[in-house]
Amino acid sequence: MRLHYYPDTDSLYIDLLNRPGVEAQEVRPGVVLDFDEHGSLVGIDIDHASRNCDLGRLETAALPVRDLALAG
Repeated sequence: MRLHYYPDTDSLYIDLLNRPGVEAQEVRPGVVLDFDEHGSLVGIDIDHASRNCDLGRLETAALPVRDLALAG
């Protein structure tokens, strides 16, 4: 899973699976779910992320992480 923040559009994309989305569904204004060809959720796009999320904090709890890679 990867988090991508785009400051020029103030959007946050949560890439859940490394597969392309082929269908998008807006579930609330500014929140779009991306699905692959099999209907699996592959990503979440959040517009106006700085207003809708606490971008200054990232916390995980009980994730079965095997390899943690931090990119700068």
